[in-house]
Amino acid sequence: MANEPIKDTDPTLGKLVMDAQRDISTLVSQEIQLAKSELKVSVRHGGLGIGLFAAAAFLLLLAVIMLSVSIAYFIHWAGLGLHWSFLIVFGLYVLVAAVLGLIGLRQVKQVKAPERAIKQGKQIPGALKGKG
Repeated sequence: MANEPIKDTDPTLGKLVMDAQRDISTLVSQEIQLAKSELKVSVRHGGLGIGLFAAAAFLLLLAVIMLSVSIAYFIHWAGLGLHWSFLIVFGLYVLVAAVLGLIGLRQVKQVKAPERAIKQGKQIPGALKGKG
């Protein structure tokens, strides 16, 4: 069996390599087309989701404004002047914003550079050159 003569119908090594290259190229091209079509669907859903989140945030902002006016009128109803009632609501929001800002500042100060990743990244060129 090993010493059978080569038939004219058997493909040559060059033809096999060319066929493999063509098949790999076709496969890669089809994978890219599949990825593009999947991304189009994902981007469409993502865009719609972002738009809906923006609409919800806008409506929530309107609700907070209405709640603020209601709180001010409840304070006024309790016997304080209307202008003082609105000033109290304003002061409450400034106080909440200051507390949130301080908490956010503390969180930002805890952010550090990814030191281990940087150290490993600096080792890559040496590893590619064969240095341990």
